[in-house]
Amino acid sequence: MTKNKALLWRALAVLFAVTLIAASCGDDEGDVEVTAPTETAAPATDDEPADTTTTVADVVDDTQDGDLLDTVLARGELNCGVSGSAVAFSETQPDGSQTGFDADYCRAVAAALFGDAEAVVFTPLTAAERFTAVQTGEVDVLMRNTTWTQSRDTEVGMDFGPTTYYDGQQLMAREGDGFSGASQVVDIAGAVVCTNAGTTTEQNIADAADAAGIDINLTTFEDFDQVTENFINGACDVITTDGSALVGRKANQQPAGENWVIFPATPISKEPLGPTYGQNQSRFADVVNWTVYATVIADEKGINSGNVADMAANPPDAEAARLLGAADDEQQSNMGLAPDAFYQVIAQVGNYDEIYSRHLNPVGLTREGSANAGWLDGGLIYAPPAR
Repeated sequence: MTKNKALLWRALAVLFAVTLIAASCGDDEGDVEVTAPTETAAPATDDEPADTTTTVADVVDDTQDGDLLDTVLARGELNCGVSGSAVAFSETQPDGSQTGFDADYCRAVAAALFGDAEAVVFTPLTAAERFTAVQTGEVDVLMRNTTWTQSRDTEVGMDFGPTTYYDGQQLMAREGDGFSGASQVVDIAGAVVCTNAGTTTEQNIADAADAAGIDINLTTFEDFDQVTENFINGACDVITTDGSALVGRKANQQPAGENWVIFPATPISKEPLGPTYGQNQSRFADVVNWTVYATVIADEKGINSGNVADMAANPPDAEAARLLGAADDEQQSNMGLAPDAFYQVIAQVGNYDEIYSRHLNPVGLTREGSANAGWLDGGLIYAPPAR
């Protein structure tokens, strides 16, 4: 493809994506104070099917030309897409900075690429914006609590890295409305159930209501801040999204005198969350993936930001020596990185447990007994060997 032709296709793809977003989402949240909700009855009838997991706005063309890793290294900073409103995962602060578990994984990748965890530009994105932002090159990677699904991995044109957080969809309602932690999906019959648009949660709750043989009134908003505000104001009886997000909202926004309850105990879906990037950029993908794996291996070996210098000087085993760049090999160099790339990740950002505990423990999301415990402790967090 010639350069002019590539530019033409890129311009057409961007124009097409913008048109789709405008048509499907209306004004974005930066232009209006409140986004009008759209209401859908669930379960759907044959005449009026429910929204599918993959929407028209999700399906975009790959417009990134050339090798993404070379592009990012030449640029000197990582463009990382985040939510900006996901409590404990990525939250935009008054000064514009980002905090949270996902935000720190952006910093970890930047540390691996440049030896500088702050060489990252954060872009807050709505659910409807996120995939187009990757494919048009606005961001290099999403660390935006995005669920790995078959359709996103195929027709949407995304690739997924290692799962950094195993989640599942749950519901939250007021104890004063008769709900408890023992409530089930069947107990929300006739309720106004709210969630954010452009996510897997819409189809999941519609499917769950259908399976339970009940009708609900499903109302969606562009942003989960709006979902929570409408719940607080009484416009929503029940809200639903990933359980981790509900725990964060309850911890930060539950009004005095109310008790919000999360149910059912067994989530209604599987929601593996992790880094997401465009297809067919394997060198860049390797860097993102092995940055995550480096934090997990370091956690397994007890290597953390406080002792990484000593561990590099006196590695506990050969794998640690390779991981920290202390061994005489070229594993990181062969990836296009400095030999001490993962040393910098651990030194500047921390291992998996440090990142997790820093942001998720304070809102009540502990690793013990959960799928997010390490594999040696009965969880699912596991990394291939660094060799």
